[in-house]
Amino acid sequence: MKVTFPHMGNAWIVIQTLFESLNIDVVVPPMNSKQTLTLGAKLAPEAACLPLKLNLGNYIEAVRDGADTIVITGGIGPCRFGYYGEIERQILREAGYHFDVVTLEPPDGSLRGLAQRIRYLAGKKNSWASILKALRFAYLKCVALDQVEDMIHAARPRLADSQETERLYEEGKKRLAQAMTVKGVQDSVRSIRQSLCDHQMAGNNNADKLHKPLRIGIIGEIYTILDPFTSVGIEEELGRLGVEVDRSIYLSGWVGNHIFQGLAPGYRSIRSYPSHAKPFLSHFVGGHGQETVGAAVKFAREGFDGIIQLFPLSCMPEIVAASVLPRVQETYQVPIMTLIVDEHTGHAGIQTRLEAFVDLLERPSLRGISETSREGVSVVGER
Repeated sequence: MKVTFPHMGNAWIVIQTLFESLNIDVVVPPMNSKQTLTLGAKLAPEAACLPLKLNLGNYIEAVRDGADTIVITGGIGPCRFGYYGEIERQILREAGYHFDVVTLEPPDGSLRGLAQRIRYLAGKKNSWASILKALRFAYLKCVALDQVEDMIHAARPRLADSQETERLYEEGKKRLAQAMTVKGVQDSVRSIRQSLCDHQMAGNNNADKLHKPLRIGIIGEIYTILDPFTSVGIEEELGRLGVEVDRSIYLSGWVGNHIFQGLAPGYRSIRSYPSHAKPFLSHFVGGHGQETVGAAVKFAREGFDGIIQLFPLSCMPEIVAASVLPRVQETYQVPIMTLIVDEHTGHAGIQTRLEAFVDLLERPSLRGISETSREGVSVVGER
C-alpha cells in the first residue's frame, strides 16, 4: 500500500506526519498548480467544483510516484463533498487509474466506522496505543501550523519587507514538517514567533508601519479559503495591501469538529458559529453554509472593517449563505464582498477586486465611529 491524498493548504504536513509516524508509505503529490488543475479538469465534469478537479489532478500526479491508495475525508448533508470519494474513484477507474479509496468520516454520528478505516490503513503492525499516539502528535502539529498561520496574518501588514515575511513563513512550515517530537514542534513555533517579533521591532522606525491596519475576515468554503492556489493567494495579497486577515476556519478546528465530532476543539473552534448564525440561518444547509453566516456575524460583532466570502463556482451551501449575507451586512453595517473562483479565475482580476475593496474600506466615512456612516455600502454578491 502506498497512500496519497488531496492537497488542501498546509494539511499535507499533518497527513504526512500521521502516516510516517505509523510507518505507512506515503506519496505527497506536488503542490497545487496550473498543471494539477489542467490534469483534473480533463477528467472532471465541466460543472464539478474546483476542489474536485484539483483532487483528481493531485491523484494523477501522485501515480507517477507509485501511489495506489487514496485517503480522503468525507461529509454529510446537501454538499457534493460527501460524494467525492466514490465519484473520484469512478472517474479515475474509467480513465484507467485503479485506486483503492479510503474515506475517513464518522458515519451515522459514530466513531466506529472512522476507527475501522484507520485500523485498515495502519495495518496489524500498529497497536491502538501507537495509532492514538500518532493521531495525537499529528493533531498537535496541526494546531501549531494554525498558530503559525495566525502569526503570519498579523505580521504581513506590519512588517516592512513582504518577501521576508513569506520567507519566514516558508521556513516555519519547513521546520514544522521536519519536527517529529513534541519539543521540536514547540521549538519551531517559538522560533518563528521570535523571528517575527525581531523583524517587527527592527522595522518600527518605519512610520508607515505604525498605523492600525484594516481588519478583514475571510469566510466561506473550507477548501477555497485554506488552499492558497485555489484562493489565488488572497491572504498574501491583502497583507501586501496593509490588511490584517483573520479566517473563519482553521484546519485543526475543522478536524476537531468534523472528524473527531468536537472531541478536540483545535486552535480556533468553529462550534459557536451555528448559534451566531441562528437569527439569519437557523438550520444546516450542507458544507459550511451555516458556519459562513455565523462567522460573518462573529466578525461583524468583533468590529472587523470588512468581510470577504470566498467559494468555488456552483457551491450550493455557499450560494445559500451568500443569499443571507446581505441581511447580516444591513444589520451590522459591515461591508461584505463575495468572490467566486473557478479554473478560469486569474490573479489580476482578484487583485483588482481586492484593491478596490480595501480602498472602499479606507475611506474616512467607513472608518469613522458612526455605524450609520456605512449605510448604502453593498458589495455582497459581486462577481
